[in-house]
Amino acid sequence: MEKSSIVVIGSSNTDMVVKASHLPVPGETIIGGNFFMNAGGKGANQAVAAARLGGSICFIAKVGNDIFGMQATESFKQEGIDTSAVMVDTNLPSGVALITVDDKAENCIVVAPGANAALSVSDLNKYKSIIESATIVLMQLETPVEAIAYASSLAAAKKIKVVLNPAPACALPDDLLRNISIITPNEKEAEMLTGIPVTDIASAEKAATVLKEKGVEIVVITMGAKGALILKDDKFLTVETPVVKAVDTTAAGDVFNGALVVALSEGKQINEAVSFACRAASISVTRFGAQASAPYRKELEA
Repeated sequence: MEKSSIVVIGSSNTDMVVKASHLPVPGETIIGGNFFMNAGGKGANQAVAAARLGGSICFIAKVGNDIFGMQATESFKQEGIDTSAVMVDTNLPSGVALITVDDKAENCIVVAPGANAALSVSDLNKYKSIIESATIVLMQLETPVEAIAYASSLAAAKKIKVVLNPAPACALPDDLLRNISIITPNEKEAEMLTGIPVTDIASAEKAATVLKEKGVEIVVITMGAKGALILKDDKFLTVETPVVKAVDTTAAGDVFNGALVVALSEGKQINEAVSFACRAASISVTRFGAQASAPYRKELEA
């Protein structure tokens, strides 16, 4: 693998999406709505987004020995992603996500992780050379934290930039956070990681400071239509996002992260990379689907 490669470690799911007038409350059945079945999973979404934007991507993941896993792997190949480290679990099914999207483009998601939950330290150790030859390693939290912590320690030991999208948010050990070059929570994830409700720039700055004090080098808090806040070297920067009409926000964060690592791999400074990522995410929310919404490089350059 070339030194310029981006390694994405994470989940692959098949998304089953229902578009409805509103999100159901407990006990409610909603009649009416359109059904879509799309390729998803945070790791896969980010790998595809990065590949479409020009990144050289190797994806490390685990799928089931079923039609969903086979379709996903073939799809990655068609996107130009190196699938040599996509493993097949013979005991567990591929991951599945059930997603409801309302008329305001808000969503709720339930994930059955399947093979994603079996990605282990020993699995990653088989691909240690791939991780250690990367320029950037991008990870999320739909695979076990132990595996994520191990990969981050491998990369950090080789001075490789590690980007962690802490989604879905959970408690993270400080020794893991100390290996993270850039962490990219959204508002709710930043609150769950720090205990500070993030509702505006001022509260985002407080939450970012807490994460920085835990040893993360750079904090980027994504705030949807409000853009993003960056904390680097004790200085705060804000980046605006283009104004668009959103129809589905399902994979906006994944497109943001995929775009971010591509921009960083090309030598862009963090504010330029975040601006690039905000533009990519703003395009994705104008489309339905997860991987299907990820834009191509020519669309951003246009």
